[in-house]
Amino acid sequence: MRVTDDERRGQMVLLAAVAIGVALVPMVLAYLQLGYHAEPGAPSPDHARSAERTLERALVNASGGIPARYPWSDRAAAVTVVRDRIGSTQRSLNRSALGRGTALQVSFNATVTTHWASASCPSGRGREFGPCEADRGVVVQERVGRTHVAAAGFDVVVVTPDGETRLWTVVERR
Repeated sequence: MRVTDDERRGQMVLLAAVAIGVALVPMVLAYLQLGYHAEPGAPSPDHARSAERTLERALVNASGGIPARYPWSDRAAAVTVVRDRIGSTQRSLNRSALGRGTALQVSFNATVTTHWASASCPSGRGREFGPCEADRGVVVQERVGRTHVAAAGFDVVVVTPDGETRLWTVVERR
């Protein structure tokens, strides 16, 4: 039996396809091994930063309308309203990571806001701002006889099976 040129060409094409297929297997395995897959229980590196961004948005939303409704003499009531409004975001953050083997705990930090109020209270030339006052983790400032929210302080704790990370942050209302 004699093999024709067309049959030889077909066999060479088949042999080349098998060789390419065999060469691709180790390349695919190497690619899969080099790919990064985060450990399911580990927090993302920016988990705390993500919580901080969420708290920034919550502070902006919570402080909306406060100056129009609360004179400076009623600032304690304004702080209560802001804390209540932020409370739902806080509860949501505290439940946010439980399903991934990570726990997140966010709470107000009154100490850091007291320091922030004395060191970073907005002031300066041309501003008719009164003093800042820290109250239960929220900094308010008197501006033209009205209560304005300037900042809020928080403790953020991230707990994973590998350990615990604690930090504090002051979120400024800009």
